[in-house]
Formats: sequence, structure tokens, C-alpha cells
Amino acid sequence: MMHETLSYGSRTDVGLVREHNEDSLVARPPLFAVADGMGGHEAGEIASEIAIETLVSQAPPTPDAKELGNAVVAANHAVMAASANGIGKPGMGTTLTAAILKGDELAIAQVGDSRAYLLHAGQLQQLTRDHSYVADLVEQGEITEEEARWHPQRSVITRALGGDENMVPDLYELNVERGDRLLLCSDGLYGMVTDERMQAILEEHPDPQEATDALVEEAKLEGGHDNITAVVVNILRDAPQTAKASTKKTRRYLASFLCIFLVVIALAVVGIFTYARSNAYLIAQDDKVTVYRGILNSGLSWYERTTDVTVSDLPSTTQEKLQEGIACGSLDKANETVASYQSNVKAATTSPSTGTTQPPSLSTGAAMSQQQA
Repeated sequence: MMHETLSYGSRTDVGLVREHNEDSLVARPPLFAVADGMGGHEAGEIASEIAIETLVSQAPPTPDAKELGNAVVAANHAVMAASANGIGKPGMGTTLTAAILKGDELAIAQVGDSRAYLLHAGQLQQLTRDHSYVADLVEQGEITEEEARWHPQRSVITRALGGDENMVPDLYELNVERGDRLLLCSDGLYGMVTDERMQAILEEHPDPQEATDALVEEAKLEGGHDNITAVVVNILRDAPQTAKASTKKTRRYLASFLCIFLVVIALAVVGIFTYARSNAYLIAQDDKVTVYRGILNSGLSWYERTTDVTVSDLPSTTQEKLQEGIACGSLDKANETVASYQSNVKAATTSPSTGTTQPPSLSTGAAMSQQQA
């Protein structure tokens, strides 16, 4: 089909093994998407249909990755709400790879293992990263791409719509040019057909609908073990080559770099903050043992409580350490140390007088805590 600056084709097929087609798609320029449902009959297909319907109603009219991501989040909530209300089956879910393509701008939001590819300058490039167990193994270098194609756990998804209300999609923004071709597909295609063969088929069939049909038929020839869905979009308009357009691209790249840099900094700050909050230490304040969360002498600390343990009632070595602060590791360990102080102080004050004053000795557990400190 033709639409202003692009032409496109789409097809979904049950394949040769499955009894039901749990895949869904949309091809309504500028919106294109593929969803691969999970959960079995009357679950997977319902989940993928709900996801696509919600996406269509919520997707932005322009290639805005953030807004497209919000539409995918809304689809996730819709799938979860349907399951909670008895629609479909409990635990149903779906992948969703959505694209907004307009002019020379492309935005993608993706969850799961349905993929987006771009055929650019004679090279088919995978744009998205699979959220799957085997993709993690490949990244870790434990298996190869070819081994992943036949791995017994290749269908295990690590992120999908319908299972986690805090799910966040991966977002992508990029520029395309005249002659580029976008391919969205479920794993029923790329699981049967290699990337090299998919590129060859796209090059053999310039018409997007013919290319889509040929891709699906190739997957069936290779066994058709799963539902097969593909959307092919041809970009027909030249990307602007003016100085203004070049400046716009440069600004976009700089903005993207700045966003990534800020995200990395934010993640580092969150990690440090979380680590500090998980630690605790004891310190002497106004002759009382005081508990703080945080890292001793780091500037990252939060007042927790002042105990009833008087520092001067403790052994001199413990008093000296408390003046500087005793790191305890966790709040539980800090509370255990305080409890040991309380126990020993109480024991010292209630023991029979021997005529000499002896500082209360620490229990084995408290001594160990001091050694650890």
C-alpha cells in the first residue's frame, strides 16, 4: 500500500504447527506494530489484540519515542486489567514492538523479543534488543547467535506486557533515508529464517507486500513452527539535506548523548544512595549510643534513633571506638550490637559488688561486632 512518503505491506500467519494465531499487527501509517501473544488459546491472542488496540488509541501522531513508550505502558496496564477482570486467562501476556515513521524520523518502543530491523545501504541491521533468556546468554558470551536459534529455552521472555505494572519499554529514535526499508516481525519469522536470508528476500522483492508474503512463506518452508508476522515499510522520500536539517540532526544527536549521560549519572547516584541506605553505624552523641543509616565518614548518613545506652557505662575501648564511629554493615547488625550493649550494662549493674569497680565486659557477640567494626 502507498501512503504519502512510504509504501508498506503486512501479513500474519498461523504457521504449520500451531492451531491458533496469537500474533497481532497494525499497519496504519505512521503507526506500525507487531505483538506476539503468550499464554495459550484464548489468552495470547487476546493479550496481543488488547495491546494493539490500546496502542492504536494512545500512540502519538509524530515520531516521539517517549510518547510512544507511554502508549506501550498503557497497553501493558490494559492487558493486566483485562486479566484481573476475567478477560482472557490469568498470566496472559504479549510482546510489543511499535514504530512511528514519518518523513525521515523513526521512533520505536519495544518490549519482548519481537524485532525491528532496518535495511540501510545494503545491510540489514537489527535495531532492537531481545528481552529473552537466550539473548542474555549471547551477550554474556555463553552461546552463539546460531546456538540461540535452536536453544531449548529460546522462547523464555524476560520482559513482556501483562506481568509487571512497572514494566518499561526500550526506546529508540533514529533518522532514515530514501531507499531504507523497515521490517517488524515476531520470532516466528527470524527464528526460522536467518538475517542473511531475510535480507536477500527483501532485496529480491522491492514491493513491500510481495516481500512480506515471501518472508512468511520462507518461514513456513523452514518448518513454520510458530505463528509468523511481518510488516515491511519502504521509505520513499529523500531525507532533507539542507544545512537546517543537518543542524537539526546534530542537535538531536547531542540531546540524545546528553540524555544518555544524565541517565548514567542518575543510575550511579541511585546505586550509591541505595548502598548507603542499606548500611548503618553507631556513634557517641551526648554520651548516648546513636544509630545512623549510611556510610561512616562519607557524608551519606541519616539519623535513625538515639538509644538508652550511656556511652560512659561501656568499656573504655568501646567508648573510644564510638567516639569515631563503629560501622556495622546493616541496620539489623547495628541493632544487635546495641542490644548486646544493653544486656552487658544491665548485667554489670545487677551483679554483686566485689569492692572494686569493673567496667562491664562485652558479650562474645558484641566483641565480634567490635572486631568486625
